[in-house]
Amino acid sequence: MREINRWRRTAAMVSVVALALTACGNGDNGDVGDTDTVDDTDADDDGDGEAAGEVATDLGVTEEPCPDATNEDNGCIYLGILSDLTQGPFAPLGVEIVEGQRAFWQRVNDNGGIAGHDVDVDTYTRDNLYDTQEQSTQYRQIEPNILALAQTLGTPPTEAILPDMDADDMVGVPASWWSGWHFPDTDDGLILESGYSYCIEAQIGLDWVNNESEITTLQAVGYPGDYGGDFAVGAEAWAEANGVEFVGFVETAPNAVVGSQDAAVGQVLSAGADVVAIATGPAEVAEIVGGAAAQGFEGQFMGSVPTWNPALLDSPAGPALEAQYVHVGPWEDFSGESEAHEAMREALDGDLPTNDGYTFGWIWSYPLLAALEAAADNGDLTRAGLRSVTENLVVDYEGALPETTMSDNPDETAIRTAVISRPDADAPLNLSSVETGVTGETADAYDYTQRCSG
Repeated sequence: MREINRWRRTAAMVSVVALALTACGNGDNGDVGDTDTVDDTDADDDGDGEAAGEVATDLGVTEEPCPDATNEDNGCIYLGILSDLTQGPFAPLGVEIVEGQRAFWQRVNDNGGIAGHDVDVDTYTRDNLYDTQEQSTQYRQIEPNILALAQTLGTPPTEAILPDMDADDMVGVPASWWSGWHFPDTDDGLILESGYSYCIEAQIGLDWVNNESEITTLQAVGYPGDYGGDFAVGAEAWAEANGVEFVGFVETAPNAVVGSQDAAVGQVLSAGADVVAIATGPAEVAEIVGGAAAQGFEGQFMGSVPTWNPALLDSPAGPALEAQYVHVGPWEDFSGESEAHEAMREALDGDLPTNDGYTFGWIWSYPLLAALEAAADNGDLTRAGLRSVTENLVVDYEGALPETTMSDNPDETAIRTAVISRPDADAPLNLSSVETGVTGETADAYDYTQRCSG
């Protein structure tokens, strides 16, 4: 078992309030990927392993098989992962995101690989601690050895390495829903995003909540910057469009930085809004929702997708969350009914993941698979060749999301649907879908021609 499995076991034992893990990273297995042309005429001619002649390669692709190769006669495509795996606010989520991606790419390898190559996402998995400096350090260490980033977790960490990614022709998959990823003038066409943005998410969710019970005052609480900030901009835009009083954005950092959420709880209590739109990590959600409810706050909390962790229901905040919290997500949870969901459940052979990070990791991987297949079809698995196919790339999500075209006009093509869920102790991961395929008049009408924050 590789190191990521140790991270997963550690994450499962973390308390929901602390959400801090202790583990170590993978070892570096050396440089791979000299510029070359690989003759793959002998590759498996069934499924994704089919190849038609020579494929140009450079960094991150070898003729030698991957470590622990599924197909011993295949070469190897090395993908990097930079995730929050031990000490950051999203570590329990990050560990499961990696697990979902490992299972996704194993399925690709089981089906023959890509153009005579298996895919390796283990060798260059690194812990970014949800820290911009650590992200940059780890990126520079693995960059010479990978073709692309299968995951880069967090909006600020990913933004920190974008200039280097541009210089390196490095395509990447974000573990993030920042609105900037939808716009080529922000991400240089390097980021292969999936689903809505935090900005649109807030508006869809608020449209739904307002239909359930009219909102008269709205507050946003979240991390500063392009996660919480993007969500807050969406919330404020929703309030303006609907004539609702917006009482402000409370910026609060992770507990690892500020120690506790007492200040945020105080501001929630003093504002007394009908609805608080919240975009933090799960630990902070537990403190804010539980703390405010314990002191008499009776309003509704609407949480962005990264705010949930199944262990929240076992925390002291559990009763308050069941009574006052609603969750917004970009797709169905692990128990969803799409072909993609069936495949991920099959990969776990009846077991449950610790949380829905596994679902995220699986679904986030489809755009990179589409790009690798398109580049292979062009006979060019170099970094430049991979980057060249991202514009107007068509992505099939096996039903988890509608078929999507990567576009430079997100106002027309960006997904504006969500899934609304509530805490449920009887559900497999303590969260049950209330409604799927949710749209909203405000979100649909929003002029989405530029990023919302950052």
